[in-house]
Amino acid sequence: MLDTTLANHPMSSDDSLDSDQPVTRHLGLIGATGVGVGGIVGGGILALAGVAFATTGPGAIVAFALNGVIAILTAMSFAEMSSKFPESGGTYLFSRKVLSVEAAFTVGWVVWFASIVAAVLYAIGFGSFAVLMTEEILELYGGAPAWLGDERLVPATALVTTLLLGLIMMLRSGGGGPWINITKVAVFCIVIVGGLWAVGGQPAAETQRALHPFLIAGVGGLIQAMGYSFIAMQGFDLIAAVGGEVRNPAKNIPRAMILSLVIALLIYMPLLFVIVVVGTPSGTTIAQLAAEDPEAVVAVAAEQFLGPTGYWLVIIAAVLSMFTALQANLFAASRIALAMSRDHTLPSWMSRVGTHSQTPWVAVLVTMLLIGGLIIALPDVAAAGAASSLIFLVTFAIAHGLAMLVRRRSLSRPPFQSPAYPLVPIVGGLACLALATFQGIAVPAAGYITVTWLTVGGVLFLTLFARRARLTDVSNLAANPELARLRGRTPLMLVPIANPHNAGPMVALAETLVPWNVGRVLVQTVVEAPVDWDPVADPRPLQRLSHVQSRILQASVRLGIRCETLTTVSAKPLEEISRVAQLHRCESVLLGLNEITLDSTGSPLEKLLGELSCDVVVLRAPKDWELAHAERILVPVGGDGGHDYLLTRLLSSLSRDQKRQVQFLRVVSPYMPEQDRERVARDLQRTADENFNRGGDVEVIEHGDPVGTIVDQAGENGLIVLGVQRIGPREKLFGDFTRQIAQRTQCPIIIISRRG
Repeated sequence: MLDTTLANHPMSSDDSLDSDQPVTRHLGLIGATGVGVGGIVGGGILALAGVAFATTGPGAIVAFALNGVIAILTAMSFAEMSSKFPESGGTYLFSRKVLSVEAAFTVGWVVWFASIVAAVLYAIGFGSFAVLMTEEILELYGGAPAWLGDERLVPATALVTTLLLGLIMMLRSGGGGPWINITKVAVFCIVIVGGLWAVGGQPAAETQRALHPFLIAGVGGLIQAMGYSFIAMQGFDLIAAVGGEVRNPAKNIPRAMILSLVIALLIYMPLLFVIVVVGTPSGTTIAQLAAEDPEAVVAVAAEQFLGPTGYWLVIIAAVLSMFTALQANLFAASRIALAMSRDHTLPSWMSRVGTHSQTPWVAVLVTMLLIGGLIIALPDVAAAGAASSLIFLVTFAIAHGLAMLVRRRSLSRPPFQSPAYPLVPIVGGLACLALATFQGIAVPAAGYITVTWLTVGGVLFLTLFARRARLTDVSNLAANPELARLRGRTPLMLVPIANPHNAGPMVALAETLVPWNVGRVLVQTVVEAPVDWDPVADPRPLQRLSHVQSRILQASVRLGIRCETLTTVSAKPLEEISRVAQLHRCESVLLGLNEITLDSTGSPLEKLLGELSCDVVVLRAPKDWELAHAERILVPVGGDGGHDYLLTRLLSSLSRDQKRQVQFLRVVSPYMPEQDRERVARDLQRTADENFNRGGDVEVIEHGDPVGTIVDQAGENGLIVLGVQRIGPREKLFGDFTRQIAQRTQCPIIIISRRG
């Protein structure tokens, strides 16, 4: 029987139903834009404008503008890939499509962490401004109580708000917060209009004085200000992270990304201008004002030209901005976790979706708890925030590179294509890398935190997630062959054909395993002739060759399959097959099996299998059998394992274009104790879940004749899949079990053997 390692616990029936339910596409253009606006507008500029002004003076306006340009370039690459892959996950999703599963986990792990830390920062920011606003209001009505000054009140407020938001997201879909966003933008607009009114009422000389000197630290200071403040533009990427919930994603995701950045820049640019020109007291520069209290510079400046009303407007805008940013990051982080759990790079139970709410409530719950835990336990919030900024910049640079790979390798162009290609990803990627380098040098602790988190993730992946994640990745590659092309792989399968009646089944199976538009199928025919062969005196080898090649050509044309052919001459055809496989570095070899080979122990074919260092698939099919006739695939299970990846690839490939019933079967002794039988059933379910994620049938049968039971279960239209171990070139491969099955049934058999 097929040797398969038994691991992991099966989900209950209710859990499996939940996890299979898709998250609905409930976000339109306004909702998707709301996610971006919620993440970008407000929180970043309120927290970072003061640092930028203190570093470069009025030139901070240019710093934010240049960061806006870089953000728009990055959004172009994100939008292109989101239109090509309209699913949730953001940068993790793009990495999973184009890179290895290990690289995708690394990207997803750090982006999830960065989004969680960003949510922590905004939660604490919300708590700070909410407490401050409460104090100010109570001061107007007779004074604030002493307990409002307790330093524990800010994290407590942040924690309660996070938990409430998480509970709401667990009960219903959402994340854009449209009315809060509209209110927030309206408040900023009032401040901007009031500032512009004040600018129009003051002499032009005062305006020029406020803008001079423009760059107090030269170009170096400008670059520093860009490095400190770029994270204020982060948030458009959250739209990609929730892409699986956006309606008409090919159009709405690119539009929402660009629209959210445009809205942010239309607020940032005039707001920074009025803060510089009319927000500084007479005799004070904006750099001096920002240096005194960088976090409150926007509120102090607004009070300067709008009086107490301006101060209160900024406080209200700050509370709303921090809340929407927390909401957007919690929403997006939970969807990154959802995407990772569905690929088994995080625990699969995190992918469960509520039956009625259609929300990934477990992913939301875990993300919410992590945010809450960091609010309580994080010792250095500023350093963690810098680590978050560093991670986002690095992954933005990676996204630009991935966009170039997708454009170059994809069979079909993305619906949305960034203009000025490849200038956009090259310039955007280099700019993000430069800012990431600055961030790493300016705040070394950010690099230490990132490395620590990566180390933790690496240990968890290798010990808990790696095997199941790789099996899922193999299944995804087989189900969607274009992924192999996106990853730069062009697998080559060698198909030696000597029996003309096997030509059709062999070519069809080879094309199923390696589609022509992804890899190559090399059909080999060997002219078996002695060393001193004279083709004129003995034309029989050429006649046999002509017959085989004719059947191969007919099968290729009839099935619409493209394949390459190679003809060689050798007195020892099996040795020639081994030589060609090694010469062409074939990823796999598909061989035909006849009854004579099965009846003889230690056959030359067994020796060939022992010498090949690639994956081997052996097909035993009745005369002129068609692969399309295989309606059921029977997988007998048992043994010591070793074939999982090849089995997963085979089953997913066979079920890609034609739905087939896949049954995993275990035959046990009728005298097996009930407790052991239940354990075997659980193990078999795990095997089915791991090797065929589309849902195979599972059956444990008690019978004293395993071979007869398997033959009966296969039926007339069945296809049996067996596995053999390749220990060495002198070891017997086709044991009595395999031989008996082949002898007692005429149905087709596929024998798989993973590379040694």
